[in-house]
Parts: sequence; structure tokens; C-alpha cells
Amino acid sequence: MGGAILVLSGPSGAGKSTIIENASSKIGDYYFSISTTTRKPREGEIDGVNYHFVSREEFEEDIKAGVFLEYATVHGNYYGTSLKPVKEALKRGKLVIFDIDIQGHRLVRAKVGDLVTSVFITPPSLSELERRLYSRSTDKKSIIEKRIENAKEEIKAICEFDFVIINDNIERASNEFATISNASRLKLSKRELEKLVANWENS
Repeated sequence: MGGAILVLSGPSGAGKSTIIENASSKIGDYYFSISTTTRKPREGEIDGVNYHFVSREEFEEDIKAGVFLEYATVHGNYYGTSLKPVKEALKRGKLVIFDIDIQGHRLVRAKVGDLVTSVFITPPSLSELERRLYSRSTDKKSIIEKRIENAKEEIKAICEFDFVIINDNIERASNEFATISNASRLKLSKRELEKLVANWENS
């Protein structure tokens, strides 16, 4: 199976990380896209696992070379999504998974649209999302309220995605994700389709 790009979006609390973890044994070799940053690693952080840690000079050279899908400066440090590890993973035939917001999905579509399969993952209802966020007891009420407001906006973009997974049962949702992941590897780019048509006509 060849390389492919799978974009996941959905509200915080939808269960995206759990679904990926549960389906990992069924989706073959994959690369989970992580950010590149110029800040120093914190205690316990590992290069290539938590972030790709690079120098400011290296990051700025990559900006000039146009290798970032997106980047920003936060507290004096650069953060961005580099296309270099993505391209390397694709060359190795890996499934590249992005867990990004709806704006990130639009950016990826604009850059490498014909390689992208996208999935929006959501709980069955807003009330269920609220229940999950509050039951985690990991965030302040103000943060949870902000995430709920964000979710109300994110759901409006659901029609922009190829597939939707309603995560009301984690086992079923994980199986659906595995099916979509494996099917995404069969998707041909426009260039590959044109080559197929040319070969078909001339053979």
C-alpha cells in the first residue's frame, strides 16, 4: 500500500486520539504529523516524538524555502507544520495523519489536495460533548466553555470533509476509522490518474 494523507478534525473531546490508538494495529505503517519549533525541549520531551526541535536559523531557512504548511510566532519562538517529514513519510509509503482544525484542513487541501482524505470526528450531540469535557476534570470552566463555542463553529464546516465518524461507540468508531484509513491509501492523485489514462490509451 502506498503513502497517503489523512486529515482528522473535530471538537476537542471527540475522541480522536483514542480512535487512532485503538485503530493503530489495523492501519499499517503511519506517521503522525507533529509540529516543528525553535523553543528548547522541556524536561521529558523527545525530539521527533513531541516536536521537531530546530534552531531559529534552520526554521527561517525553511520559511524561505517554502516548506511550511503554516507557521506562527508564539512567545518569541517559531511553531509550524513542516512538509519535509510529511514528504519523507509519503516516500516511504506511510499513511500521514494530521490532527488539525478546520482552517488547517483547508490549508492542507490547498497544498496537496489530491492526496488528502479527510474525516470529521464528533460526538453524537453538543450535550454529549459538554458531558465529556466536564467529566475529564482536566480544564477550567472558562477553557471548557471556549472549547464548546469553538465546537459550534467547527460543526458548520462538516460538509467540507470526505467522511464523518459519529463517535458514540469507541469500538465502532475505531473500526470505521481503520476502514477509511486503508481506503485512503488506494486514492490516486490527479497525476497518477492522467498517467493511467495515457497508458490505457496506448496499450
